[in-house]
Amino acid sequence: MAAGLTGPRVVVVDDHPVFVKGLVTAFAELGGVDVVGTAATVADALRVSAEQRPDVVLMDLSLPDGDGVAATRALLAAYPTLAVLVVSMYDDDATVADTLAAGARGYLVKGAQAQEIAQAVLVAAAGGVVFGAALAERVTRRLASPPAASLPGLSAREVEVLALMAEGHGNAEIARRLVLSPKTVRNHVWNVVHKLGAADRQDAARRAREAGLGPKNGRASGSTPRPSTRRPPAPAGVPPNAGHQSR
Repeated sequence: MAAGLTGPRVVVVDDHPVFVKGLVTAFAELGGVDVVGTAATVADALRVSAEQRPDVVLMDLSLPDGDGVAATRALLAAYPTLAVLVVSMYDDDATVADTLAAGARGYLVKGAQAQEIAQAVLVAAAGGVVFGAALAERVTRRLASPPAASLPGLSAREVEVLALMAEGHGNAEIARRLVLSPKTVRNHVWNVVHKLGAADRQDAARRAREAGLGPKNGRASGSTPRPSTRRPPAPAGVPPNAGHQSR
């Protein structure tokens, strides 16, 4: 894969082989991006990155042996100049914020065209920050008017927990999404309620929605949103019915 390099050196980290194969094939056809390695686990991602020293890592968030956010932190701690781009089925604000806090250089939702991903690789390799079309407007709006500004006194992690509370998630789902223990989540929830002077969890979630956190319509969903069960469009050259769901 590394012969005849012409562009940024890329490692693709994803445990869905059909998605990886399609992306590698599409990059080869498009040109300008050189895949020098692939990995299906956090351990492999660390090993392959150490061996190949890529310019950019394309990172999935759900891996068999760990979490892509933690993997991003580990990679950037070892290689500060590395650019990590997340490519995931998750598109909720809390997940995007968590990856950016870990140091990711951008975020794309699976289903993006291979050419869009290739262009994002070039931008990240040049030192830029990039978001997929599905996220760019939303991220820009939140950065221009951060809802946390009207919720003073909360730590960054507490804001993340509160955002998920505002979306109607319970402690178990919050723990899963933020890769925290249930006890840690309970402590964060208590701190949030206490710092806001809220009557209870529901009151804190209501205040968060009024401040702009959570669903756009200001109401909790009442259920845990999940990534779509539809298979995302595969990159160019891959049959649409091949493989299985990617995250």
